[in-house]
Amino acid sequence: MIHLSETLALQTVEGFLTPEELIRLSKIMDGELDSAFLPPRYPAGVSPAPALAQEILQQATGRALPVIRQALPSIGSAAPWSYTELGPDEQVPTHLDGIPAPAAGHCRLGRIGVVLQDADEGGEFYIETTSSRTIWAGQTTAQHHNFAPGTPLTHRLPHAPGPDSPQHASAPGWLMAAHRTRWTTDARAGTAIAYGAQVIHGVSPVLSGTLRKFVTDLLT
Repeated sequence: MIHLSETLALQTVEGFLTPEELIRLSKIMDGELDSAFLPPRYPAGVSPAPALAQEILQQATGRALPVIRQALPSIGSAAPWSYTELGPDEQVPTHLDGIPAPAAGHCRLGRIGVVLQDADEGGEFYIETTSSRTIWAGQTTAQHHNFAPGTPLTHRLPHAPGPDSPQHASAPGWLMAAHRTRWTTDARAGTAIAYGAQVIHGVSPVLSGTLRKFVTDLLT
């Protein structure tokens, strides 16, 4: 049975990507961006990472699973990785992904991200904690779900689906009403941050340069 604490967990994996893997991934993505690869078309959008990058990232995930499971012991695997980048004045607004399918065979329990290239200034990943009840949807898991019966579920505010849906153009009332405390990380390129699917998080605006990173779901 999965308990609430896993959905709110946070774990870093220093050295998730080795210096050599960072160099290889940079060359792969530089080559892809110069070819037919389609980078994200809107701020904080994602594109599937190319096959060569997927191979490196999945190998790194396999190495890191014992550490990730210290905080999220129910994690079984990672979904295919995606690539995203943010330029000046772009950010990932505060949101939480939530758990859309608590009864699924391999449900999303968390997310993980690793920076390929730091922005020159800005672009820090952050989480927010709160004692407010407004983030909770008033729903709980049932007997047949992967979770302990009665596990509370948050509202869900995943990434916007595309350029015609501006990302979180207006934050919902349940998020605005929550008084939150922000915790900003200084994790640099190569360090992975894994976090439960019910953790509030975002990326602060990039002030200069370009932030390039990979992200994916962590699955039961």
